[in-house]
Amino acid sequence: MRLICSFGTRPEFIKLAPVIFELRRRGHEVRTIATGQHFDPDLSDVFFDELQLVPDERWTLEGDQATRLGAILTQAMQRFARADADAVLLLGDTWTVPLFALAARAHRLPSIHLEAGLRSGNETSMEETNRKVAAVTAQLQLAPTALAEANLLREGVEPRRVAVVGNPVLDALRLTGVSRVPVAERRGIALTLHRASNVDDADRLAGLLDLVAELARRHGPVTFPLHPRTADRVHAFGLGDRLHAPGLEVTKPLPYSAMIRLLASSALVVTDSGGLQEEAAWFGVPTVVMRPTTPRWEGVDAGLAEVVGLDTGRALDAAERFMDLGTRIALDAIDCPYGDGHTAARVADLLDRPAVVDLLRIEEPALGSRNRP
Repeated sequence: MRLICSFGTRPEFIKLAPVIFELRRRGHEVRTIATGQHFDPDLSDVFFDELQLVPDERWTLEGDQATRLGAILTQAMQRFARADADAVLLLGDTWTVPLFALAARAHRLPSIHLEAGLRSGNETSMEETNRKVAAVTAQLQLAPTALAEANLLREGVEPRRVAVVGNPVLDALRLTGVSRVPVAERRGIALTLHRASNVDDADRLAGLLDLVAELARRHGPVTFPLHPRTADRVHAFGLGDRLHAPGLEVTKPLPYSAMIRLLASSALVVTDSGGLQEEAAWFGVPTVVMRPTTPRWEGVDAGLAEVVGLDTGRALDAAERFMDLGTRIALDAIDCPYGDGHTAARVADLLDRPAVVDLLRIEEPALGSRNRP
């Protein structure tokens, strides 16, 4: 098949890389487009280099968010007008996904959605909206878990269009060769914060930075790779002095391999990131989720994660419980609920099947007046 594969953010680069490599190894022609959502070199170029995934096309976006999103849609429409692909492969829930899905549908180009079916139940979340747009436009839904599959079926997606394949982030982790660290040898906390709901309000961010300092005091060391968005808000709100606390190490965004080694060697992860919840579970490291909800309930159900919302008191209580050695030993014995690290092979197997390829056709139905859908 001739496939166009798009990615706009760091998690997409990481998760799609093993899938792209496996598809190419099987003989599929995969052309990659970096849409430019993450335009900071610390969140794009360094990952392209480390993953050895050089985009075939790189788009440059300028202006405010509305202008950049309009540019993605415009360029996607123009790109698909070439009619040189059989399908577009999309992953996740960033703005790139619905914009590419709509542009593809306008050109009757089928789309395949990987990491399909995640649901947080948060209707204020644009990511949730983006996921739902993908669900109604994709011809093939590749769900990471049985829970994600159930979400799609409940929403009316035809069962024949859904397959559970696992999450490809685990393929990427497996390929790094980084192993689990014995529980008793894990130390400290890996911490990240970047979501607008957490960092775009001065009072909220100040409270979070106080939480970070308290975690460092109680359970340090705390390693805090500072996302560019968070760094910008800290500077704009004049909160830089709160990044200096005993036991706290603030760094620039870490290269992929360095971040994975940090996760594997940490006793606990505190984050508002979705991908880190999956990565931490692979290494048996518990997670405190600094969000009011999550689309990754599998980790919560398994006991590997606790959603504490915006309540710093609950966050400290959860950290206290998870830092107990006996608790961490018990959690380390739980299988990762997001997959087994062989998603890329399953995706390639599916796209090698003629029956699956037939599902990708977009045709106008001849229903007639007596056969309404």
